[in-house]
Amino acid sequence: MLCTISNNTGAQTKIRGIVTDSITGEPLPFISVSLKGSTVGTMTDNSGKFSITVPYSTRLISAGSIGYKEKSISLVTGESTHVRIRLAPAYYKISEVVIKPKKLKYNKKGNPAVDFVRKVIESKNQHNPYNKEYYHFQHAEKITVALNNFRKEKNKRLLHKYPFLTSYIDTSGLSGKPVLPVSSKELVEDVYFQRSPRVEKKVVKAKKNSGIDEMLPEEGVDHVLGEVFKDVDIYSNNIQLFLRPFVSPLSNVAPDFYKYFLMDTVIVGGEKCADLAFVPFSSQSPGFTGHLYITLDSTYFVKKVKLNFPKDINLNFIQDMSIEQEFNRAPNGTRLLMHDDIEVEFSVLSFINGFYARRSSSYSGHSFLKPSDMSVFKEKENTIPSENEFKPDSYWAESFQDSTYSKGKTVGIMLERLRKDPFYYVTEKVFSALLTGYIDTSPQNNKITLGPVYSTLSSNSVEGIRLRAGGFTTAGLNDQWFGKGYVAYGTNDQKAKYLAEIEYSFDKKKKQANEFPVNSIRATYSYELNRLGQHYNESADNILLSLKRLPDDKVTYQRKGELSYNKEFYSQFSYGLDVRYRTDFATRYLPLTDNTSGENIPSFSMGEAEFRLRYAPGERIYQTPGKRYSITRNAPVFTLSHTVALKGLLGSTYNVSHTEIGFQKRYWFSEYGTANVILRAGKVWSKSPFPLLIIPNANLSYIVQYDTYSNMNALEFINDRYVSWDLNYNMNGLILNRIPLIQYLKLREIVSFRGMYGSLSPQNDPAQSNDLFKFPSGSYSMGKEPYMEAGVGLENIFKILRVDYVWRLTYLNHPHIDKTGIRIVLDFGF
Repeated sequence: MLCTISNNTGAQTKIRGIVTDSITGEPLPFISVSLKGSTVGTMTDNSGKFSITVPYSTRLISAGSIGYKEKSISLVTGESTHVRIRLAPAYYKISEVVIKPKKLKYNKKGNPAVDFVRKVIESKNQHNPYNKEYYHFQHAEKITVALNNFRKEKNKRLLHKYPFLTSYIDTSGLSGKPVLPVSSKELVEDVYFQRSPRVEKKVVKAKKNSGIDEMLPEEGVDHVLGEVFKDVDIYSNNIQLFLRPFVSPLSNVAPDFYKYFLMDTVIVGGEKCADLAFVPFSSQSPGFTGHLYITLDSTYFVKKVKLNFPKDINLNFIQDMSIEQEFNRAPNGTRLLMHDDIEVEFSVLSFINGFYARRSSSYSGHSFLKPSDMSVFKEKENTIPSENEFKPDSYWAESFQDSTYSKGKTVGIMLERLRKDPFYYVTEKVFSALLTGYIDTSPQNNKITLGPVYSTLSSNSVEGIRLRAGGFTTAGLNDQWFGKGYVAYGTNDQKAKYLAEIEYSFDKKKKQANEFPVNSIRATYSYELNRLGQHYNESADNILLSLKRLPDDKVTYQRKGELSYNKEFYSQFSYGLDVRYRTDFATRYLPLTDNTSGENIPSFSMGEAEFRLRYAPGERIYQTPGKRYSITRNAPVFTLSHTVALKGLLGSTYNVSHTEIGFQKRYWFSEYGTANVILRAGKVWSKSPFPLLIIPNANLSYIVQYDTYSNMNALEFINDRYVSWDLNYNMNGLILNRIPLIQYLKLREIVSFRGMYGSLSPQNDPAQSNDLFKFPSGSYSMGKEPYMEAGVGLENIFKILRVDYVWRLTYLNHPHIDKTGIRIVLDFGF
């Protein structure tokens, strides 16, 4: 009998899972779950989760409820310990009409659900807290990133090596899968808003970061997560998540984008509400499925919202997503956001489990009174750090009611234990170098960083194989004085190139010199190639740009000494002043021939001053040790620069007066895609030789590059005035998402059109003016027509590849040109 009991006890397994709506993807509470053909069963909880112990021989488990079709799923012995059951609604009920989903013919006209949502949209600004003169609240936030579907049976080797990881395994609130947290970021802040003038300031009260993202720049990671998990405002027309816009269910155009269904009446927060479900007309469009719970009174107040992505949405790497928000009403009727919860499961490769991420926020202490201390609105920073923002674990346990603190099982403690193992420590450092492109030379208080690693090896037509080594100092050595330098060598020209730089920051830095905001003076001395007409946004040393469609030999050697002052403000306005002395040396590839005597000039020198202005309101950046990347591409960027040099002053051989202005911005067109616009104009006012005139950037690589010309030759055109444009329209699958079969590839269409209209004045034309250099062979000034290129492309090929076919529209009679071509680029965007 004891043996029998023992065998029966061991022949059981525990099944955990979640039950969701097949249309909206939201979890379903209080759903009956049972073993097929038995009396054993349970109910899902408020989050749609369930747990049930079943005999080892069980093959079927079923779930069902009133309003949903019953569904049974098969269990695979020894594997199906975590399951997800999607239930299809049995019917939609609108007034007295019952319609089966498969035969549903949706019609906006006369639809009570559409009429209802239009009234909600019309009244959405009536309850806006930002209509008040002042608004203040406290925001507490926790972001957790975890390895998803971390099953013990599939990670036996890892758990055998690090058995303590078992105690850190948690459960995903989205799918019920086991997860292993690897990063945790917590924040408590006070938010102050003033309507006139419109200002919002955040005062950090407490902050805590721990996990694998410690290897990345802290401020850059915060900015990226702030954009990926951007605050969701359902009352705006577009909701920005994962660096992309999605149509809000309360957008002004929402009735033309979504189907709405009045499902039922429910009680939410003690108030009777209508349950309004919605799905986009096209399941691949940039929208949501979900529910709005709206009060059944004249205010049309949204008490609660649940958002999910449609299963077939054209969005990379996101496997599942859920957003839930709850609102309360102030005594004056103003809406108050109380809770905001975002959960995401994502994976770069479909066959890898990937990650689970959750951002949980709570809001309290709402007030519309004038702050007692108005000085907060005069602070320069939008996010104001606290002098005592690092709090003990007891503080965080109380703030977030997280049991992991009381158990002493935080992510930080787990990582400390892992890093004591040499293998893990080395692996993390290699991973960090691959991500950032730089190598820290010290594990603690790093003083010197080496890199960038992707510039160590490259090639070009002049140098042949180019080898480079360099690095820079960090705040670990000195928090105000910084050094930078590199040495490079070409195997063909057998010349050493170098750069040495020293910078003094008037503000103390946490890690590196280029931390925002910069307020510094910098001295640089260098000897390098000057690639005329090939000044890309990316470094020319990048190994990915080494493969060229044409020889990149239109170069001079340049020795330069420069003194620069740069000042950045929290308003995203900046200015800079550069004073430099440079000498350009002719090469056999690019001789400098006097137009009058025909004599080859070995070199010329210039003493120049340049003044620069830049304004990018709302811009947020991701900052690596050596470079910055704008992650809010919809922020407008305005630039203005002027360079001047006087012949004979500071050793200048020629006069220069050169002005340039620029504008760039990304425009969101809701479900119709996005457009990137770059506009530039410039003029050289002085009489100057061709190396000092305006030379368009020719893209000689096969890599897609913005603000360059894909089928232009280097130094093909030389102007002293110009207007240029670069337009890229990404349709986000607007057409391809509607073509049967093709839609499953989730491709996105791209149309591009770029060009330049330029001219050359007689004073800078060697054919009409003396004391200038002859134009190189194959160089022209533009005529009456502009240079133009057009392109069509497909993005999101295998989720990472973009391929463009570009063709040249004008100046087709020039010799040795590419009239058409294919350009590619890897793009890991959502």
